[in-house]
Amino acid sequence: MSKTHYEFKPWNVGRWIVWSLFAIVLAVAPLLFTSNLSVTMLTQMGIAIIACLSYNILLGQGGMLSFGHAVYTGLGSYVAIHALNAVSDGQWPIPVSLIPVVGGFAGLFFAVLFGYVTTKKAGTPFAMITLGMAELVFAMSLMFSDFFGGEAGVSGNRVVGEPFMGITFGPPVQVYYLIAVYTFVCVALMFAFTRTPLGRILNAVRDNPERVEFIGYNTQKVRYLAFMIAGFFAGIAGGLGAINFEIVTAEVVGAARSGGYLLFTFLGGATFFFGPIIGGVLMVLAAVLLSELTKAWLLYLGLIFLFMVMYAPGGIASLIMMNLRVASFGRLREIWVSYVVLGVAAVLVLLGAGSMVEMIYHLQLNAALGDTVKYLGVELDTRAGTTWFGAVFVTLTCLGVFEIARRQFAAQWSAIQTDIEKEIKRRETE
Repeated sequence: MSKTHYEFKPWNVGRWIVWSLFAIVLAVAPLLFTSNLSVTMLTQMGIAIIACLSYNILLGQGGMLSFGHAVYTGLGSYVAIHALNAVSDGQWPIPVSLIPVVGGFAGLFFAVLFGYVTTKKAGTPFAMITLGMAELVFAMSLMFSDFFGGEAGVSGNRVVGEPFMGITFGPPVQVYYLIAVYTFVCVALMFAFTRTPLGRILNAVRDNPERVEFIGYNTQKVRYLAFMIAGFFAGIAGGLGAINFEIVTAEVVGAARSGGYLLFTFLGGATFFFGPIIGGVLMVLAAVLLSELTKAWLLYLGLIFLFMVMYAPGGIASLIMMNLRVASFGRLREIWVSYVVLGVAAVLVLLGAGSMVEMIYHLQLNAALGDTVKYLGVELDTRAGTTWFGAVFVTLTCLGVFEIARRQFAAQWSAIQTDIEKEIKRRETE
């Protein structure tokens, strides 16, 4: 039966607002944070967002725990820097702005090559195979110096050819806007992928692969296709990194880089699309700012990861969404006092534990510099018993307060969730 009238599907106004705000933030960020450090951090955040989102196609969307995602960002960087040098030598007539796409196709190529083997298995075997691939590529990066440049790496120059409309990509802010454009487009494309039939069936493979096989889908082929898509976007992130830093070393394919993608994607929240965006921002803040504040930053990062696994395994994004759900039912005001107590106790625990960490670090590695260490503007005497007693007392006392408040909050939270479920059922019966 033919339709006698037109039907208009209303626009998703909320989604348009979110994407518009995202574009505005990318556009005005360097105008608000104008220092060289800020622009550098914003540039790296854009690259990290693409890399973490591409990793989340595997982890969050497909349930594939990979320990070798840096292989595809790193090899994308290497191919991109060689392409940049070819452009500088006049061998390739392509603009510098398209070099990241070359890196993307390089990541896609290696994902096709390696992914055929790694996606043959799922679960723990998949994770172990990706780890083996990562170690293999890292070893090759030190052996084949003609391509990888050995320990010195491969350098390039992004200022190539005649300026286009005054754009030379020499100033860091011009590089930022190039990366911002790629970030917006790649984030939009990866979000669109989650809404495709392939993206939906990938979620099904993650949740119940046996049922997916039963209805006629080849789960290995689904994982393989997703692996290639993730490799493509990872290669773009690598290509942007090559343009930004103008040098690529073996570190970009190392295990530490792959571990960073895993850690910060998890911290941001792998179960929500915007979680890896948060993770990418945190990744740069930790690597740039936290590493400048203390040399023991990796220890703090490990402790934060430990506490997140224990108390918020869904990551920061899950905390945001759970509280938005409570707020939508008007119950958030009932727990704000508990949040204040938990927050203050947690900060004091971190301060106390941090003072002990800094004193131990100073005694072990910097004892020749004296007995005092400066911590958050306060000088601590590492040889004084009162200093250690105070740090231990504050840490243990506030930890006890935190645990008591956490248990009370857990009971209060459980009661609120029960009431919300009852309210939802009541609304469904109306």
